[in-house]
Amino acid sequence: MIGNGIIRRNFTNLLLKRDTNQAYDLGQYAIDFMKKGKPSQKVIDRVKLFHTDSVVCGLSALALRTNAPSVLKNEALTYAKKTNSTKSRPKLGYARCLGSKELVLAEKAICANASAVREWDSNGTVFGYNSNIPGHQAGEFGHNDFYPVIVAAAHQNSTINGFKAAKAMILVDEIRGRLAEVFSLKTYKIDHVVHGAIASAATYGALMGANAQQIEHAIGMFVAHYIPFRAIRAGKQLSDSKGASAAISTEAAILCMKRAMNGFVGPKDIFRNPEAIFRLNEPTNGDSPFDIALSNQGDDFSVMGMHFKLGLYEHQSAGAIEGTMRLLTENKFLEHGNPDSIGNIKILAYEPAFGIIGDPAKRNPTTRQSADHSMVYIISTLLRKALEIRDFNQRNFQSFDEVWKLLMLEPKDYGHEALNNPITRRIMEKITFEHGGPQYDTKYPDGIPTSVIINAKNGQTYDSNMVMYPSGHARNTSADLEGILNHKFKLLGNLALRSDQVEECVNNLQNLDKLTNAQLQDIYNYEIKYADKSIDE
Repeated sequence: MIGNGIIRRNFTNLLLKRDTNQAYDLGQYAIDFMKKGKPSQKVIDRVKLFHTDSVVCGLSALALRTNAPSVLKNEALTYAKKTNSTKSRPKLGYARCLGSKELVLAEKAICANASAVREWDSNGTVFGYNSNIPGHQAGEFGHNDFYPVIVAAAHQNSTINGFKAAKAMILVDEIRGRLAEVFSLKTYKIDHVVHGAIASAATYGALMGANAQQIEHAIGMFVAHYIPFRAIRAGKQLSDSKGASAAISTEAAILCMKRAMNGFVGPKDIFRNPEAIFRLNEPTNGDSPFDIALSNQGDDFSVMGMHFKLGLYEHQSAGAIEGTMRLLTENKFLEHGNPDSIGNIKILAYEPAFGIIGDPAKRNPTTRQSADHSMVYIISTLLRKALEIRDFNQRNFQSFDEVWKLLMLEPKDYGHEALNNPITRRIMEKITFEHGGPQYDTKYPDGIPTSVIINAKNGQTYDSNMVMYPSGHARNTSADLEGILNHKFKLLGNLALRSDQVEECVNNLQNLDKLTNAQLQDIYNYEIKYADKSIDE
């Protein structure tokens, strides 16, 4: 036993036992990992892809004047610190927003940047599934929204270079992802961003010189004072709160960490606190409800089990997207411009996908935030895009990756005009979405089991059969992931930057682990080309 209760299995893996003070131990783990952790280059390369993905999402969301990122960035800039220096230097307490050289309060920059990268709901996803440890398949959601925490720390601390930043990004994903394996927040109507906020407090504290007790106090403060509920995501039409949830919770977590470092004493041992969310919802005789398994070196990190979204869509629709694409390319039944070449469509999927993106209120989305969480809208839009390509049936695709690139869902597919496209609306009327039952439910969260059955005008019925690991899924082995992602980076990057800047931006982000602290100061500083009006107008 080391620290305040960490059980060492070997240097590669740690198990934080349920009968120990896991909040303190998470703090000690974060500190030790930043000093001695040795993730493989394979893991570093994977986190760089997720970070790059998040940044191009954020820059394009700002460029198209989406509401919450614009409001929160403008709010952050009201806290700008005047400086006479023409060079970007670290400044304690301050960081920079995407597309800006201005130093603003660090927690405000984090909030603005996390909101921007999450706005499209197109960055990475985790489903909290570890097949190697019994009881570590809770299936909680989560997204790679929290990297701005690390960049903000680098904007303050000159000892943080690109390699250390990449390690810290692995760390925040490790804590967040491992918590998602053992405690299902959604089961208790708590928003999934809680795990990311806890991870952010621990990672930020480790980077800024906090000790394990201060990190424990910060985690305790956040859990006791700032728990968000899924009311954020409920209702007939979703609001800015859905996309900004991670940002707002992380801002609170960073404030907790700063206060703890200034001497504020928060609730201790929060995972064993009988009136905190963990034992309150999963009662025990005194222990935490779970152990937490963490990695220190090698390949076995949570980020390696996280999934990419190859466009803009709620990730639980990825199986239906891939199934639909396969039916289109293998059977060539669409008639250009004619939605009635489709008779009807039935989609079968698992819970919780059916309950979230099959909510009856989502059959008529009127906001972008509701549309990207509507299975019928997502699949109808995909089909509408294929119908618009005159020679779609004549194309000789050399690989299925080409289909993903051709039909990739992008911001304009959820804009005001797209939401009211008559062809899309016509196709939506033809879709039924059903719960597949135990046959589907038992295969989640290992995969995202979905099937699509299309009855075409020609009288034929086409069945995708069950899709488990669509392109972008961590267990998919057939897709050219980097090739499709590079297409996505260019597609979104060109919405925000000049073409020469897109290449420079992506190259810098993909070389993150080689950058100096001076280079990190401007890693988000690109001149954004803003649209004349919001995509939502």
